[in-house]
Amino acid sequence: MPTERSACRCVVCRDYGDRDARDSFELRIAELVESPGWMVAAVPADDQGDAFAYTIGLRHSFGTPEVAMFGLDPYLMQELLNVLGEKAAAGLPLADGSRHGDVIDGHDVLLRQARGGWYPAFFGRALSFYRAPFPVLQVLWPDRKGRFPGEPDVDDSVRARQPQTWLRPTEHADDAWKALVAD
Repeated sequence: MPTERSACRCVVCRDYGDRDARDSFELRIAELVESPGWMVAAVPADDQGDAFAYTIGLRHSFGTPEVAMFGLDPYLMQELLNVLGEKAAAGLPLADGSRHGDVIDGHDVLLRQARGGWYPAFFGRALSFYRAPFPVLQVLWPDRKGRFPGEPDVDDSVRARQPQTWLRPTEHADDAWKALVAD
């Protein structure tokens, strides 16, 4: 975890000599990371898979992992990830295995550490921003009985809409999520 700005390797903290070549979205990311401290990139569903969203800037601004969510409406995921961003800004820990009951009304979410093999398929803008390894926690949402993907008897539709990024891609079930990594 960075303990001071000099330890951060993001494009805000370091000049990589390509600032003039950044596109407008990359410039906007840097602005939002400066204030309020993070942004949420949302990717809508398409013919290849469900929607997903992830933060950029939590690591830089608060020394905490980025958070990502899959399988819900992109605008809803943006709101939910902003709730977690506000927790990080307030100094509350976001950690692998932690549960948070105040993100989705009436339901816990579970945070799981994503493995790096998933990053190129899902977190491209964050990779471009950080230019060095950074942690991501997947925010899992439960089925109606409170079970999460990876747990016994979880509802198949809930499991299918969320990849198990805490597994290596080679260990993951052959599905649309794994196909994105293979591409």
